[in-house]
Amino acid sequence: MRYISTRGKAPALSFEEVVLTGLASDGGLYVPETLPRFSADELSAMAGLSYAEIAFRVMRPFVNGEIDDATFKSLVTDAYATFSHDAVVPLKQLDANHFLLEQFHGPTLAFKDVALQLLGRLLDHFLKKRGERAVIMGATSGDTGSAAIEGCRHCDNLDIFILHPHNRVSEVQRRQMTTVLADNVFNVAIEGNFDDAQAMVKASFADQGFLNGTRLVAVNSINWARIMAQIVYYVAAGVALGAPKREVSFCVPSANFGNVFAGYMAYKMGLPVKQFIIATNANDILHRTLADNDFSKKELEATLAPSMDIVVSSNFERLLFDAYERDGAAVAALLERFQREPTAMAEAPLAKLREKFASFSVDDATILEVIREAHRRTGEILDPHTATGYRAAERVRADQATPMVTLATAHPAKFAEAVVKAGFQGVPLPTHMDDLLDREERYAVLPAELAAVQRFVADNRR
Repeated sequence: MRYISTRGKAPALSFEEVVLTGLASDGGLYVPETLPRFSADELSAMAGLSYAEIAFRVMRPFVNGEIDDATFKSLVTDAYATFSHDAVVPLKQLDANHFLLEQFHGPTLAFKDVALQLLGRLLDHFLKKRGERAVIMGATSGDTGSAAIEGCRHCDNLDIFILHPHNRVSEVQRRQMTTVLADNVFNVAIEGNFDDAQAMVKASFADQGFLNGTRLVAVNSINWARIMAQIVYYVAAGVALGAPKREVSFCVPSANFGNVFAGYMAYKMGLPVKQFIIATNANDILHRTLADNDFSKKELEATLAPSMDIVVSSNFERLLFDAYERDGAAVAALLERFQREPTAMAEAPLAKLREKFASFSVDDATILEVIREAHRRTGEILDPHTATGYRAAERVRADQATPMVTLATAHPAKFAEAVVKAGFQGVPLPTHMDDLLDREERYAVLPAELAAVQRFVADNRR
């Protein structure tokens, strides 16, 4: 198993190398050169297994023997022992054939925990093996940062620096990051938006000279290991609902596209999927691209679903690579035009995507309406991101006979503002977080300037 860049010019890497590298040297993202494929019998055999056992079976081919089976199984088991629900990501039935996949039972109450609890352990394992230390830089629109910190705070060989947009994440999201006072954890509030923070992280990976030889590691969804870990819950949900004997559909609240792309990988590996629905908020580049072939940037809009407030969906590049028949030069040319001017996909790749993907965009007023409606119909209080998925699943699902799984990407307590605006008193935080709003915070506020951020990282790493 080797990994290649979506832009076709970077060297192929092993699993260990791709986990430690993140962004490819040509600016692309790494994907497997070939995908493992599960037979119907292999999928059927996963029904009823524990989540950790399914995870081991699904991810083992990607590791390619670079971690021995006993060690890898131990890393996986330890990662998912941190979740408060034995099923890790349990399914909850909403109506006759619509299900929620609850992804918020991890330490930070968001789907990012599923991948980042494992990624931190993988990174520490490989660095210890090499006798190295590394610096993590990541940008977050809300959830990735706290999940990355929780996944890495106990790692002996890592220092982690997380950039978030100042005053543009919820208080709970911010405090989940800034109240972790471990010696290897550094939070930076950028006086800009998420895309500013993401651009600085990407620029730092492109030129790492400011660290004088220390390795820079990515934990956001450009790191293939995160996609790999997220494939698992699609397989687990699918077999629980009758796959491979019947198809399943998925609706995914989407921003950076890594979560949806993991589902697409599960489909390419043999899981029978009828349809993927991409749900967006008002920042709707994914919906505009699929619906109108409008692959262009527009001004960022602050919404009630802040984790989806982005202009550029980084992982969409991985899907483009597949849609363009793995032509790295064509993908690179498209993305170069995208940076300069409004552009569009070629018709054949777009038609290919439309065969399996649908999309829907939801504004703030609709998010509040859906939170109220879903509670009235199901008794559930949805977080604002999951609310976009709930509405999209109802509006554009291909048929009622196929089970529809909407991914519940965060606990509603993380987004009290939206829940209160929808007319509820709020949702209490789980017991292990009930003192979160009283904990001491520690973070730096910096201008959205690359030099200032890099200087801070260089000066504060251990």
